[in-house]
Amino acid sequence: MPDDLFTRINRFAIDTPWLHGPATLYASAGLLLVAGLLVAGWWVSRRRDDRTMATALLAPLAAVVAVVLQQPVITWAGHPRPFVVHPAALVLVSRSADASFPSDHACVVGAVTAVLLLVDRRLGAVSAVLALLMAFARVYVGVHWPADVLAGLAFGALVALAVTLALRPAVTRLVARGRGAGFGAVLGRRPAAAAA
Repeated sequence: MPDDLFTRINRFAIDTPWLHGPATLYASAGLLLVAGLLVAGWWVSRRRDDRTMATALLAPLAAVVAVVLQQPVITWAGHPRPFVVHPAALVLVSRSADASFPSDHACVVGAVTAVLLLVDRRLGAVSAVLALLMAFARVYVGVHWPADVLAGLAFGALVALAVTLALRPAVTRLVARGRGAGFGAVLGRRPAAAAA
């Protein structure tokens, strides 16, 4: 079934040459949009309570930890890329030599989405849409199996949530001290209700 789904998506890619440019661009550089969402999360949280600011500040760290912890899984799984199994498959980006499962790109967007949902639901929803588009794009351009991107999304989200929930109390205290010490330009001011 996963092999069949990849084949169907790859045939769809062959039949939609007008989509090659946008899909290739997003599959390769779409993480820049996700980085923009991290900045937006920080900006939004500047006017919110210390806990929300702490969560926003933890989002990039949580994503990095998720990607680092995923590397041994990639090595252990050693799953070949689709173009290795299907040499005739359409591949729209450079052919990576590393293993395929789980997807690093999907791991990053899964991690960021999970944490941004704790910061702001609207930003989290936008991130979720971008995450699903990234997952599809990585299969569309021929470098991942559907299972790779689904596993990457799930792994990233779970690790990021664990990291965030474990570190948030300590970081919340640091944010409260930082706001009290005059780092308002970076951390923003506490809402009036929280400051009272």
